[in-house]
Order: sequence, then structure tokens, then C-alpha cells
Amino acid sequence: MQQFEFYNPVQIVFGEGQIAKLATLVPEKARVLVLYGGGSIKKNGTYTEVMEALKNHSVAEFSGIEANPTYETMMKAVAQIKAEKIDFLLAVGGGSVIDGTKFAAAAALYEGEPWDILTSHGQHIKAALPMGAVLTLPATGSEMNNGSVITRSETKTKLPFMNRHVFPQFAILDPTKTYSLPARQIGNGAVDAFVHVVEQYLTYPANAPVQDRFAESLLQTLIEVGPQALATPHDYTVRSNLMWAATMALNGLIGAGVPQDWATHMVGHELTALYNIDHAQTLAIILPSMLNVRRAAKREKLLQYADRVWGIKEGSDDARIDAAIAKTRDFFEAMGVKTRMRDYGLEVSAINAVLEQLKAHGMVALGENGDVDLATSKLVLEGSY
Repeated sequence: MQQFEFYNPVQIVFGEGQIAKLATLVPEKARVLVLYGGGSIKKNGTYTEVMEALKNHSVAEFSGIEANPTYETMMKAVAQIKAEKIDFLLAVGGGSVIDGTKFAAAAALYEGEPWDILTSHGQHIKAALPMGAVLTLPATGSEMNNGSVITRSETKTKLPFMNRHVFPQFAILDPTKTYSLPARQIGNGAVDAFVHVVEQYLTYPANAPVQDRFAESLLQTLIEVGPQALATPHDYTVRSNLMWAATMALNGLIGAGVPQDWATHMVGHELTALYNIDHAQTLAIILPSMLNVRRAAKREKLLQYADRVWGIKEGSDDARIDAAIAKTRDFFEAMGVKTRMRDYGLEVSAINAVLEQLKAHGMVALGENGDVDLATSKLVLEGSY
């Protein structure tokens, strides 16, 4: 196991009816900005519950945060924060709203050019406004981590950043708020969480059985409850387990002390930025091919994955690896998430555009060993078509 530091200060408030606790979770004298996306939180009652809980607070609103939050939109939020002297942010929505709010929290106090937060991947952040989250979509784990991904529409650039200052102070997780979500969002959420686990688990052995078995249990849980969540949308137990698995997938715990990959995410980000494909859809496109192309470097963990997660114990090594990758693809498809570039109307020429963006953004040494160069990415993209 590698050396590591694990720090996570986020208070999780889980269960039905917990939004009412905002009344005491948010500081009494805070000037609060509630940030959200479209109108879904008003249709499912979340907005009403939030505003009722904050009825004795000073509250302003900012809406319109996109499914892939943009720098341009979030800078409008920053302007409002400064103009109205906001001192507490509350993200109400899924991972995109929370990601955007994290950026606004940091940018509002940043002394330089805010875009530098993204280009430096957050390393220059010295302070951020305090924030909390009310989660309505289980997927990204952003409610319990210090990461964010923002897109600059002008240049079609999608970049991540991380910094301890943007951990939410608390996150409220009410599974009933997922009941009204479209099947597409539930499918995307399960796939997103699954790939988050894989990016931290499916690398090379690090003699870290706690992290490995925790990761495997999360993968097995997602495989089990993902289809159930589609079949029984109002099953509280199923939605609870899906929501908690997605949160635990990316709160730092299973990635502590082990090598991490993230090549699938970096290539996927370019597909989203260029072609506006859902984030989880890009992961479903890229991961099976990424595992196949890099099977030599990932051989030991792929065999462990085949055995422990999918129960594949017979056949040659290559046959078991093939079967595990096929099972992975089948799971994504069962969640309603297609796994080929052509499924999204892309032509083969799209591959060159993605490679150009990877090169422009310096994504030329990806993966746990830094050996995913442009040639490897090309093979992955070709295999994803």
C-alpha cells in the first residue's frame, strides 16, 4: 500500500425528510445563495422544502446551471455573489450543480483570473466560501469530495480541479428526491459511479485488500441495484443503496493508498466538450475499449475483477478478461447507456478531433503509469467506435 493522507470533513445527513435540517445546518445569520439547474427541483417538491427550511434566513437564488456546468454561467453566479455580498452557498441538484457551486465558491474569493483555477487544477486556491449541498441525483459523488469539473464553452475545454477548501460542509441525501428522475439519469448515474470505482480499483496490485474489497462491494452493489432502480423507481431501499454507493464511490476512501487511472475520464471529457454527449455516456463508450487495449498492464487486476466481481473463474486468462469486459459492456447497456461512438451519431472523423483536443490540453501521458499517450488513446477510440 502506498503512503496516503485521508481527509473528509463532509457531514452526511441521510434519509427522507432531512431537508428540514437546513434550518440549523446553515448558519443563522448567513446570506445564502441557493444554486440549482432547471425546473426539476420545483416539480418534485425539493425547492419548496428547501425554501421552507430557510424561511428565517436571508436567501437569494441562482438558476440555470447546465448538465455540464460552464465557466461562463458560473462567472455570472460569481458576479451575483459579489454584488449581493453572499457568504454561504447551497447547491441543490446533482453533481453538475455541486461542481459549479464549488467553482463559484473558490472563484468568488480568488484574487487572480478565475480560469487559472481550472488550468492549475485548483492548486492555487487559498480560500473558498462555505457551502452545503442537497443531492437530487446519485452519480458523481461531488457531494462528498473536493473535486469539480467545469467546461469553458468558448474553447470547448473541460477541466477538473481539486482543493480542500471546496469540500461541502454538509450534504443532505434524501433518496425520495430521486423518484421522479428520468430513467436516462438513473442509468447515467449508476454508470458514472461504476466507472469512478473502476478508475481507482482496476490498475495494478498494491497489496491493499481493504480498498480492493470495498471497491468490489461497491461494484457488486451497483450491478445489483442499478437495474432494480430502473424497474422499481419508488423503492426506497433500492434508491437508498444506489445513492449511498454513488457517494462512497468517490469520497476518497477507496482511492487512498492505491494507484489511480482516470484515463477513461480524461478522454471522455473531450467527447462531452466537443459533442455534448452525457458524461456517463462517454465513460460507457471509452471504458470497455480502454480495458481491452490496456489489458497487459492491467492483467492481474482484470483477472481479479473477473473473479471477484463477475464470478468468472473458468477459462484461459485472456478468455476470462474478455468475458469480464463483455459483462461490463452488458451492464452499461442494461442501464440504458449505449457503449459505441456510432450509437451517438458520431462519424469516424470524430476520433481525430478528440485526439487534437487531448494534445492541446496536455493529456498525452494518462493512466496509472502515465503510459496512455496519443497513440494509445487513438487505439482506444478506434476500439470504441
